[in-house]
Amino acid sequence: MDFKILSDIANVETIAIGNSIKEIRRLKRFYGEGRWRKMKGEAKIIVNNSTIVKAEIHWYEAHGIGKKEFKIKRII
Repeated sequence: MDFKILSDIANVETIAIGNSIKEIRRLKRFYGEGRWRKMKGEAKIIVNNSTIVKAEIHWYEAHGIGKKEFKIKRII
């Protein structure tokens, strides 16, 4: 599903760090070495059919690499 984040991400929390991330090997292979974290937060998004909703989103991030692979986990 295609979506775009419209607002700042609020209520940001760390879910997992380093080797506790299931996909850590793939992240390092695709994006490079870094202190990887799996994060979650809430933001207003626009979904591919022009619907604006508030959703919980998850992503991975590492210092020097940035935020990667945003996913919608649930609509709030």
